[in-house]
Parts: sequence; C-alpha cells; structure tokens
Amino acid sequence: MKNTMPKLLPSLLLCLAAAQPGLPAWASAQLALEKGCLGCHGAPPRRGAPTLDELAARYERYRSQAEAPRQLAEKLRAGSLFGHIAAHERISQHECEALMRWLIDGAR
Repeated sequence: MKNTMPKLLPSLLLCLAAAQPGLPAWASAQLALEKGCLGCHGAPPRRGAPTLDELAARYERYRSQAEAPRQLAEKLRAGSLFGHIAAHERISQHECEALMRWLIDGAR
C-alpha cells in the first residue's frame, strides 16, 4: 500500500495555516491561489480589479486593529466592500479572515 502522507501534507499545512495567524505568509498565498483570488487580483488584474499588492497597501492601515480581519471578512463576504462578487461570497468566513490577515500584513 502506498504512503499517502506526502499528498496530504500540503492540504494539512494549508488548514493549519488558515487556523493560525502567525504561520508563514506562503500559507495564505497558497490559500489565495487555491481560492482563485489570482484569477482577478493577479498580474495583470482582471476587469480593473486591484492587484494583491494594491489591496495590501490599502489594508496596511488596519495592522494595529486586532478585529480588522474578522470585520473586513464579514464585509467582503456580505458584498459591502466591492459589491456582490460571487467568488467573495462563496469563501468561508474562516478562509476570508486568513486572507484578510495576510493582506493586512502585506501579502508577503
């Protein structure tokens, strides 16, 4: 029987990263990739969407606010930040908070 652990490890790390705000940035970059964020917010951006770097610059002002990732995630998912965008509304609250935290920290 083959060992499936090497195949499961990236998924496990991603889940742990989303749950732990202090984990490496690559974990949230992977989440952004898996959730399709780069489809619109990559380089070049699609239909005038801001790039991840532009979003990180916008959200930098929230770095000292502990509740900001949760509040911004709620607004994004509800459609009150950028209008009702289906991809934003489909992401879970937990994943959205992890992505917001990553953006606030500079998306690095």
